[in-house]
Amino acid sequence: MDRTTRPLVIVAAFAGSLAVGLLLMLWALGGLRGMTAPAAIGGPFQLTDQSGQTVTEKDLQGKPTLIFFGFTHCPDVCPTSLFEISEVLRAMGKDADRVNAYFVSVDPDRDTSAAMKDYLSSFDPHLRGLTGTPAAVAKVLADYRVYARKVPLKDGDYTMDHTALIYLMDRDGHFVAPFNLNRTPEAAAEDLKRYL
Repeated sequence: MDRTTRPLVIVAAFAGSLAVGLLLMLWALGGLRGMTAPAAIGGPFQLTDQSGQTVTEKDLQGKPTLIFFGFTHCPDVCPTSLFEISEVLRAMGKDADRVNAYFVSVDPDRDTSAAMKDYLSSFDPHLRGLTGTPAAVAKVLADYRVYARKVPLKDGDYTMDHTALIYLMDRDGHFVAPFNLNRTPEAAAEDLKRYL
């Protein structure tokens, strides 16, 4: 071995030994065994839209998708978010046809297809409302990591506490990030167009 390659071999051997030692130490301490992949968001589902048509996770594919979870009796957050989504879709112009936008009920007991159809008539026609049996809705909520809980009111009625994020899914139906509506509809529309 000549004088110029010998130091390189020594450094490489040291680095390799250090890496192997670090991995063995992590394994011995349980560090590698406890490591898990990040939680996936989304999964297979079968719900019904406001027109009575079946919608599955396959309908998310081919277009970027905005998904908002809420309920038709919501006094403020849901109508505000749906209005803002409607404004983004309006700002997209003809490109809005190339985007999926879903409002998924967290209250299947009250949110029938007919109730969703009536409620969504006040928003952009691209928005589709999804509901289903309590079991089908519970599965979607779990798969999308959505918090939803029935809260009794004094008059015997109830409201729903729920996650109020707008989920952005890519053209393959994979979660990208929460979609930010804290900007102009035009800026949000331009951001969404990047995923077309």
